[in-house]
Amino acid sequence: IFVAAEPVDLRKGFDGLAGATRTIIRQNPLSGHLFIFINRRANRAKILVFEPSGYWLLYKRLEYGRFRLPEPPADGARHVELDSTALALMLEGIDLRGAKRRKRWYPDKTG
Repeated sequence: IFVAAEPVDLRKGFDGLAGATRTIIRQNPLSGHLFIFINRRANRAKILVFEPSGYWLLYKRLEYGRFRLPEPPADGARHVELDSTALALMLEGIDLRGAKRRKRWYPDKTG
C-alpha cells in the first residue's frame, strides 16, 4: 500500500491517477498494489487499484478532521508505504504519528 506524500488534485480520474502513480510514487499502477492520494486540505482521499478486468477507484471524504500520514517519507521519497492496519486507521481519520506498535511474533523463516 503506497500513499503519495504530496497533495494531488483529486479531480483526476483513473488515467490521471495512474499517471500520478508513475510520476509521484514511481510504481507501476498495473501492479495490483493500492495507491492512495490525498488532496491539499487532507480531508479527501482516493484509492486506485488495478485488477485484471480493470481499475477500481474508491473515494472517501472526512466530514471532520484530516488524513495524516503515520510517518514522514524517507529521505528523497515522495510516498509512504503502509500495512493494511495503518491504512484502515488512517482512513478513519486517526492520527498514528504518536502511536507505538507492540512487538509481534513472527514464525522463524529459516526452517
